Amino acid sequence: MRLLISGLLGMMFSLSTMAAPITAAEQQPLNLHAIAMFFLFVLGTLVITWWAARQTHSTADFYTAGGGISGFQNGLAIAGDYMSAATLLGLSSMVFAKGYDGFVYTIGFFVGWPLITFLMAERLRNLGRFTFADIVSYRLDQTKIRTFAALGSLTVVCCYLIVQMVGAGQLIKLLFGLDYSIAVMVVGLLMLVYVLFGGMIATTWVQIIKAVLLLAGGTTLALMALSRFDFSLENLAVKAVEAHKIGWDIMGPGSMLDNPINVASMSLGLLFGIAGLPHILMRFFTVPNAKEARKSVFYATGFIGFFFLVVMILGFTSIVIVGTDPQFFVGGNTQGALIGGGNMVAMHLAKAVGGNLFLGFLSAVAFATILAVVSGLALAGASAISHDLYAKVIKKGQATEQQEMRVTRVATVGLGIVAILLGILFEKMNVAFLVGLTFGVAASTNFPVLIMAMYWKDLTTRGALWGGFAGLVSALVLVVLSPAVWVTVLGHEKAIFPYDHPALFSMPLAFAVIILVSKLDRSRQAELERSAYDDQFVRAQTGLGAAAAVNH
Repeated sequence: MRLLISGLLGMMFSLSTMAAPITAAEQQPLNLHAIAMFFLFVLGTLVITWWAARQTHSTADFYTAGGGISGFQNGLAIAGDYMSAATLLGLSSMVFAKGYDGFVYTIGFFVGWPLITFLMAERLRNLGRFTFADIVSYRLDQTKIRTFAALGSLTVVCCYLIVQMVGAGQLIKLLFGLDYSIAVMVVGLLMLVYVLFGGMIATTWVQIIKAVLLLAGGTTLALMALSRFDFSLENLAVKAVEAHKIGWDIMGPGSMLDNPINVASMSLGLLFGIAGLPHILMRFFTVPNAKEARKSVFYATGFIGFFFLVVMILGFTSIVIVGTDPQFFVGGNTQGALIGGGNMVAMHLAKAVGGNLFLGFLSAVAFATILAVVSGLALAGASAISHDLYAKVIKKGQATEQQEMRVTRVATVGLGIVAILLGILFEKMNVAFLVGLTFGVAASTNFPVLIMAMYWKDLTTRGALWGGFAGLVSALVLVVLSPAVWVTVLGHEKAIFPYDHPALFSMPLAFAVIILVSKLDRSRQAELERSAYDDQFVRAQTGLGAAAAVNH
């Protein structure tokens, strides 16, 4: 472990000396303060990983930190998971470019939390052990349901990994002047170290520290930016409208909200997608009981809601402070492209109001934000492969902890390679928009099966499989055929599916198929599954047997 850390630091130092294979027009001068803080934070997180590796002795430690995280700590970690690249970089940039539209988009990411709080948190903790597949398969066919759940989880994880890798690659490109592809590879390698050696313990503590720093840094930046408007939101709004280069009233709905079907589809995805994100659902298994699970969501909701308000201020102040300053644009032309790409608005604002030192701090925190979320995603994906597919499906529950851990590490390496390749492919996309697409897939695939498994007595294995795959396939097909991928990524002239988000079509399809197939299933197995609901209900409400399952 020590040799690996030394090797990584040496590699990163050599990368910093390679600076600027990209043209001067595309980057700003190297920021030594930012680079120093970047290395300081990476070193700190590697020390945490080394410590966590010494505390990780079992699969329970690796997947769920042994269930020993308190509600407050887990709330901070959940907030850290959710306050990702899409929050700080993507949403602030979207508000900067779209005004009111970006505000509505930001609210969409937040409104799903009451659903988690009141409908899912307690039952998740009482019914699950390591992954959400434990819940879905509680009274259904273990092999078939776990196979589907693993595929659904991996699909959502890969989609969300794109978001984080794009944000991280653009941040490192801006900071070091490195080629984007090399920057993405650096992030992928660091992610592998955190997950392979530290597991959930390291990921959780990196998330907690990162969440505290992000809340402090974001709040400080917002206050510094607001000071230029005499801390008056009214002054800010007036000057933002005057400065916005598009020329329309950014305080009213714009192009993103001009199609009601698109807006409804986006809203459904953002509202219900959060309840289908595997790395968020895993967090509820790191606490000792259902009470702490509820406290986790309570704290997380407060932290996230506050930070989203901060992001809104960052976006609107950037319209005036960054949008009118030629130094932040390629060629010194404010009508041109931003240096470092469209997702770097918050970074430019940090430099404008706090200088290179504050830019260095926020860059390091933003990078930590991305790296911690990527690690959580990789852990969720690897656990789906090792725990759900290998240990429960292939080995029928007979795998040893050593075998399961070995598969987990191999799966993590595979996911790291996939993340790097996808990050390179989707370089030009806005990360907040990409996460919206991911939420749509999660809302159509994992959420319908999960909520029906917890609340509907008549759910059967056939219904869950047919409905889940209907939601998964339809969501993926519609995403590929949408303007975001078919035109922007694949280069076709016109999209086959005219809307940007799939949830309005794919999520109702999933529910309809689940209900129809389950109602038509009169097999002996289906009757047994229905009769087992009462036992599941008692455990979901009381937690009886949950502790034994976690300690098993």
